[in-house]
Amino acid sequence: MNLPLYTALLGAFLIVLQVILMLSVGLHRAKGQFIGNGDDRDLERKVRRHGNLAENSGLFLVVLALLEIIAGQTSWVLGLCILFGVARLLHAVGFSSLAGSHGEDLTGARKAFAGMRAMGAFGTLATALGAAGAIVVTQV
Repeated sequence: MNLPLYTALLGAFLIVLQVILMLSVGLHRAKGQFIGNGDDRDLERKVRRHGNLAENSGLFLVVLALLEIIAGQTSWVLGLCILFGVARLLHAVGFSSLAGSHGEDLTGARKAFAGMRAMGAFGTLATALGAAGAIVVTQV
């Protein structure tokens, strides 16, 4: 049986990223907003950034682990791991500014935040479909 070692490494990276994003929310909440966002757009951005990683990572890791068990530690699996990790990092960085999360003040270098968010979202979509497609291809 192939052990999903690449998936395990990606999972470790995603846990560290998730903890960083969680701490960002927690430190912001220490200012007094204990539940909800209270119309605080910075807090809303941080909560959405944290939640988006949580909602996309779990299912992807499961599907990728299954692919790695079925197909082995191939360059295809490694590539999906790397691309997903980069995509999620780009998305988190893109969401670190109101330009990326709310489209505010998209002048000059601030446009880069919206671009990183878009690349992260597209990269997440592409790798998810790639992992699903690879499972189908290996089983047909």
